Amino acid sequence: MSAEFGGRTGRQGKISQWLRGRRPKEAAGDGGREALLLATAGAGLPLAPAAHPAGYMCSCDRVGCPTPARHPISFAWQTQSTTDRAQIERWARHQPQANFITATGMVHDVLDVPLEAGREALARLLDGGVEVGPVAESDDGRMLFFTLTRGTPEEEDEWWPCELDCHPETMDEHPGLRWHCRGSYVLVPPARLPGDQAVRWLRGPEHALPDPLTLLEALTDACARYAQSGGDHAGAWPLRH
Repeated sequence: MSAEFGGRTGRQGKISQWLRGRRPKEAAGDGGREALLLATAGAGLPLAPAAHPAGYMCSCDRVGCPTPARHPISFAWQTQSTTDRAQIERWARHQPQANFITATGMVHDVLDVPLEAGREALARLLDGGVEVGPVAESDDGRMLFFTLTRGTPEEEDEWWPCELDCHPETMDEHPGLRWHCRGSYVLVPPARLPGDQAVRWLRGPEHALPDPLTLLEALTDACARYAQSGGDHAGAWPLRH
């Protein structure tokens, strides 16, 4: 951890306050939802339909669903995921309540951290002038940093499976951090979770995807600080439904 970051500057404190109070104005209604999804696909993030809340439960027919409203509808989500505008429009109109996931490891990865750690890291990155890409926050306590993928889609043998990062040898090395890459997915905003919770953009898909390594030190430092303060870092979404 950087000693320089051990004390929060006035600038960092102001950014943190802004992050805590900010709630982006996302377009309302079905048309606004569709426009946000199309903008996300237009940025190159492949999408597929996902389950949605049914009260405090999941719209799927699985009893005791472990990830309600957070998982794809189809088991073929990896091949189904697309950036095709016409297909996304059909899904959005025929399944108006559906959430959407984006399959990671093809174009982009996602660094998934506890919300408080993410806010601290984002403040540090912005204060340092680092180019941060799209960032989403979830009311269930996670922040998602969208980055370029570290894999090479044209050379599949070079892709690294998500499990290499999801299950590090010791949790102390990457407390609370999940690196979604090949074989994983995350919800994309606007998404609804059980209990009137939501996933929303803090920084939208119009921001260019950065190299993940430019964010990693700030994120791991913030996660370590969060873990040392007694924060729960077991909340990353399960990969499989």
